[in-house]
Amino acid sequence: MDRNGIQHGNARAVAVTALTELLGPKGLLTAAPDCARYASDQSGLPGALPLAVLRPASTDEVSQALALCSRYRIGVVPQGGRTGLSGGACSAEGAVVLSTERMAGIAEIDREAMTLTAWAGTPLETVQEAARTVGLDYPVDIGARGTATIGGTIATNAGGIRVLQHGMTRANVLGLEAVLADGSVVSRLGKTVKDNSGFDLKQLFIGSEGTLGIVTRAVLQLCRQVPQSALALFALPDHAAALACLAAARRRFGSRITAFEGMWPDYWEFVCHATSLASPPMAGRHGFYLLIEVEAGSEGAEDELEAFFAELFEAGLAEDGVLAKSVAEMRALWRVREAVGEADEGFGPHINFDIGLSPSALGRFCDAADVLLAGMLEAKGTLKVGHVGDGNVHLLVAHDGSGRAEERIEAAVYGLLRDWNGAVTAEHGIGRIKARWIGHSRTPEELAMMRGLKAQFDPLGILNPGALFADPER
Repeated sequence: MDRNGIQHGNARAVAVTALTELLGPKGLLTAAPDCARYASDQSGLPGALPLAVLRPASTDEVSQALALCSRYRIGVVPQGGRTGLSGGACSAEGAVVLSTERMAGIAEIDREAMTLTAWAGTPLETVQEAARTVGLDYPVDIGARGTATIGGTIATNAGGIRVLQHGMTRANVLGLEAVLADGSVVSRLGKTVKDNSGFDLKQLFIGSEGTLGIVTRAVLQLCRQVPQSALALFALPDHAAALACLAAARRRFGSRITAFEGMWPDYWEFVCHATSLASPPMAGRHGFYLLIEVEAGSEGAEDELEAFFAELFEAGLAEDGVLAKSVAEMRALWRVREAVGEADEGFGPHINFDIGLSPSALGRFCDAADVLLAGMLEAKGTLKVGHVGDGNVHLLVAHDGSGRAEERIEAAVYGLLRDWNGAVTAEHGIGRIKARWIGHSRTPEELAMMRGLKAQFDPLGILNPGALFADPER
């Protein structure tokens, strides 16, 4: 058994035989070509070839499979849509992958309770579309909505573009079912909004990245579907103006703000001019770009946003603006913001930092990071784009592709972030890539508590070995 708690030798073959008998030919893959595509996620971190890929079709099969893996001390890496950017779904050496792809579908929609119960392998977009068929919506939304699964978004506590209005995933989960490392099933699929009956145990699994248990089903809180919204892009002098716009938007629109996204000039230049990732919706160069979407009120949403722009222009906060007049124009404006998902190839070797700070400190931190990186020969340029309203910036730092450059840049940026009391990940998760830096956002006392929970739930350390903690506890 290695340091990750993974068994070696004949036990592997015995375990795979037992798993084959349990799951059958559709539920288990062992051929190298079949297993290879499950080795990694979208982080770029190379994963090991899985010992086997488990594809259970029910909670009972997950339970029995984990009981077998626990008996033979075989590591288990949970996977959903493999869209993660922190290496949390990359296979560990000698481990099996447990994919939820056969556990997909909508179990129930309760229109009166405004809830939807879904299997963990259901794509986020499928959940959203199902809710909309009954006039409701599931508000968690990310760019990878077509592939990312509900189980994956729960495991990473996904955020996305509507956090300002609806919160992270954990605020939108009413109940869930999870299987522990020994095969025990913890199931509380209730729809009760107000429940103070002791510990809210579901919160332990949300954001734990599959290290405490594997989520199999969830009850999601829905919201009303907004039939109409308006979208505008404003050009501002700087990030400070964006904060002033946020305060003004809250006064005018209140909770109707559905998105408040920011783009720094380096990002704008890259996606609109240096590449063909997006067409520039306005001329000229500006100090900051703000994308704001609001729900319709008593008057036309477009008229409201137009009046809001006039207010900002009069106050000297906005220099230019574009108001979307059609669905096509809305898609074109969102295209500029979401082009970050396709920036990897054109930007070359780089580190994608997913940073969280107080919204009031975000702009000043980015200025400090720019100064810091400008003095480093290893850094070759930056792109900054993010969720201004909730203090999350995606900072992409280009480098020469060497391991030394990655090490120095990560140490410098995370060191600066620690000084600013920020979070090393705001929504992508720790995974394996950021496990060594978790101490920059968590105190030794907090880490001790987290390790204690891990030891209680997974004493053998078989669940997602190597994720979250740099040195997995057994």
